[in-house]
Amino acid sequence: MHVPKESALGPYRLVRPIGRGSMGTVHLAVDPRDGRPVAVKAMPLGADAGDGEHAQLRQRFRSEVAAARRLAHRDIVAIHDTGEDAGQLWLAMELLRGCDLGRYTHMSRLLPEPLVLQLVERLARALAHAHAQGVVHRDIKPANVMLDLPTRQLKLTDFGVAGLADLSRTRTGVVLGTPYYMAPEQLAGAGADARSDLYALGVLLFQLLTGRLPHEHANLGELLRAVATQPAPDVRTLRPAIAPELAALVARALQKQPARRPADGLELADALAALGGERRAGPPAANGGTARGA
Repeated sequence: MHVPKESALGPYRLVRPIGRGSMGTVHLAVDPRDGRPVAVKAMPLGADAGDGEHAQLRQRFRSEVAAARRLAHRDIVAIHDTGEDAGQLWLAMELLRGCDLGRYTHMSRLLPEPLVLQLVERLARALAHAHAQGVVHRDIKPANVMLDLPTRQLKLTDFGVAGLADLSRTRTGVVLGTPYYMAPEQLAGAGADARSDLYALGVLLFQLLTGRLPHEHANLGELLRAVATQPAPDVRTLRPAIAPELAALVARALQKQPARRPADGLELADALAALGGERRAGPPAANGGTARGA
């Protein structure tokens, strides 16, 4: 396939767009040095920012991507290369199969509960690995998790990118993207840390189990007030069959105060693994029921 010379970022030849988001466009691309297909995310610097702000964006981007490239975990997307070209920052990553988890947040497509617990457990362990390296994601949401259901390949993406959104939000005073997954302390401007990531993962778990978000308001102001002040509903109000122990764990991940959430990703992962084992084993015979299989 012939690709025009101008359809390139760095050494990568762009083939076609395969995804768009608030921070840029993802392209299917080819590395001409070895013919390897890759995904390249292009993020415009923005014409409304001055030279000083551009320099700040560049520095933040390079710093965060350098940290993200140190991560080596089977459930975190591998970053190959990064650079700047034609007024765009770009990031070359491994090309992934499947679709993002947004597909499985609708009632008609919810995954079996044991599989949900396995997937979120793996994400919690991936976050624990990142946090141990001093890397906070800050933008956990379905669009940033890719799943190839037949092979169970799971990848957490967009490490190193959320910082640019944070910087733009600080500059403009506007909340970028969806705040549904942001912890109360993030929305209050206190910044994100490891337990903010765990809150967002709790929102994702709630959504994968119920097909709903803990807080849903069309008005941004009402949403922000709800996240800040209203406890998340018990998942059993939407899925009565969910075990009390799982409902309690979801509620703990969604606590307003960071100190009341699981201490780290490993604690959350171990709790999910224990609950997943119980669900796969099924309830005691005296209850006369069986658990759903993955």
